[in-house]
Amino acid sequence: MVSAWPEPVERVSSYLREAGAEARIEEFDEGARTAEAAAAAVGCELAQIVKSLVLVCDGKAVVALVPGDRRGDPAKVARATGADVARVASPEEVERATGFVPGAVGPFALARVETVILDRTLLRHPQVWVGGGSPNHLIGVAPHELVRLARARPMDVVQDDPYHSAADFPDGSGRDPGADPAEPKER
Repeated sequence: MVSAWPEPVERVSSYLREAGAEARIEEFDEGARTAEAAAAAVGCELAQIVKSLVLVCDGKAVVALVPGDRRGDPAKVARATGADVARVASPEEVERATGFVPGAVGPFALARVETVILDRTLLRHPQVWVGGGSPNHLIGVAPHELVRLARARPMDVVQDDPYHSAADFPDGSGRDPGADPAEPKER
């Protein structure tokens, strides 16, 4: 028996069909709320997972697409958008701006987002995986197709320091004690 997808996944699927996208939606029973879980579910490198980070830049929602093995840099996003300041959106702001819950944000079919920026390091992969509208759905797509579908501008929007996983820190938190605690964890 085939069950219907949740509404946000159907919305993404419709967008992909209407755009004539070369992409595929995969469903995972275990879910993929973090970049690490998504990479494990798909069986790809962490760098091939695309985190859709929602930031508020001078009052406007902006989505920054960054590799799963890197952290977004709000200062770079602010510069890229011409904003004076950028901050990580709250969970409520994420849902209001994108129509998706945190951990399931897709880079297209966004409710109230006009600007999408893609970190250019994603372009070096033959395929990347983006959120598909629910924590259990991911979309495999070529990076250049992702740029087209998301109407994204490729640029440098990641921190210069490499990302560290929880295993890299003695307390298992995955957080650098000197890092900004507001750094989002969603894909």
